[in-house]
Amino acid sequence: MRIAIGQLWQETNTLNPLPTTRADFEQFGVLRGDEMVEQMAETNELGGFIESLRAWPEQPEIVGLVRLPAWPSGTATAETFAWLQDEMVTAVREALPVEALLLALHGAMTAEGHPDVEGEILAALRELVGPKLPIVATLDLHANVTEAMVRGADVLVTFHTAPHIDVIETGRRGARALRRILIEGARPVTAYQKIPAVVPAEKANTQAAAGMSREFKDRLIALEAAPGVLAAGLCTVQPWLDIPEFGTTVTIVTDDDAERAEEICRELSDEFWRRRREYLPELVPFEESVQQAAALGDVTTPAEKRLIVLGDGADATTSGAPGDSIWLLGELLKHRWPNGALVTLVAPEIVAIAKNAGQEASVEVDLGGRRDTRFARPIHVTATVERLFEAEFVLSGHLAHKLAIDMGPSAVLRVGDVRIVVTSRSGPHFAPELFRAAGLDPLAADVLVAKSPCGFRAAYEPHARLILHTTAPGCAPPDFWKYEYRNIPRPLWPWDEMGEWRAEPVIVSRK
Repeated sequence: MRIAIGQLWQETNTLNPLPTTRADFEQFGVLRGDEMVEQMAETNELGGFIESLRAWPEQPEIVGLVRLPAWPSGTATAETFAWLQDEMVTAVREALPVEALLLALHGAMTAEGHPDVEGEILAALRELVGPKLPIVATLDLHANVTEAMVRGADVLVTFHTAPHIDVIETGRRGARALRRILIEGARPVTAYQKIPAVVPAEKANTQAAAGMSREFKDRLIALEAAPGVLAAGLCTVQPWLDIPEFGTTVTIVTDDDAERAEEICRELSDEFWRRRREYLPELVPFEESVQQAAALGDVTTPAEKRLIVLGDGADATTSGAPGDSIWLLGELLKHRWPNGALVTLVAPEIVAIAKNAGQEASVEVDLGGRRDTRFARPIHVTATVERLFEAEFVLSGHLAHKLAIDMGPSAVLRVGDVRIVVTSRSGPHFAPELFRAAGLDPLAADVLVAKSPCGFRAAYEPHARLILHTTAPGCAPPDFWKYEYRNIPRPLWPWDEMGEWRAEPVIVSRK
């Protein structure tokens, strides 16, 4: 038995003016064939696939296709889409014959002229392998699930957690769903419902002690443990996609029981609609958030209870923002922070200046506003080059399990009590591992800016005495409905106030 596995991973933010290109994928690490299987055996969804398949009594041969990963950023070019599709289709064609495809997708990638990249690629693969060969695909909880995705795959298996701490487990669940088809003879039937609503990521915290997100996560997990259910997912979609087929989606896959799939899908969709306002977070303007942090300053507070985290969702690099907003930085520089303030920036040109000047040198630079030319503006500072380093580490926790990260040559600039970690490339600009690679202890600071809407909570919530979600201009704003979108379907909440709505799930089966 031959089972082919592969990955396409990139989350697009159409508000970001920076295009995603082939070079972004190649820099992150394209892998093919046996090399992919060897190097990804313990990492993220692919690692979950490989671990599970190797544990099957049937001992299937694992055929590596291609791994195509890039960090979240702007819309991919048309040429990049053509290359990605050719890479995946060619890899599958050369791997045939196989008994199944097991794919790790993200589900929220767009390209010029191609608003549904994963849907188009799944459709191309389905045309290649025919209607009978099983295709199981995993998706991020923030995927924008489309009809083409549902029709292209037999089963879509989604993350259940935000912060995304179940990436490798989602791979295992995908492999488990495939085994039920191949070995146990399950006949998947999918009910899916597009809900005309998009919700902020800030409050979609499934790890909270209580609340709507936690309740839905627990119900979905319980459903998948029930006999006859292959997969159950709620994809609340990432909000910064200006595309036509856009919205939250519920998908329920059963073993040959369309009526049950439809009933569950309708019930969950209707409940989500009724409770959608529960996702609206408390947001604090960036100026006020820094003032609150400064007012709480207390140098006598023990380090383990001192940290204040300001979530800079608008410039979240995990959400595809450029990472060079300085709105919070400008406010931090107005105050004293006896134990330091930490903030990050993506600015390869600043790293080059720091390297040329050398460690402990003083430099005058304009920070910010070079990558985000829509919402950011530069700020002029005189800074000391405190440290030069390579931003390389292994990320585990939110978004990752043993994922190698390389953000390139980097520098720590010091302006008063504020340390600015400047990297050459985008990446997880919330991660404790990044600050530690820079020689800094993120838990010992007075205040830390995490460029993430929600995922940073997995790392910092146990240690922070206060977490504030801030609002500032940016490419991944938490109040996204106040920004201009031209292509989304209307009416769509919260852009539009809508009255009564009832779910009408669509049933898809390959019988």
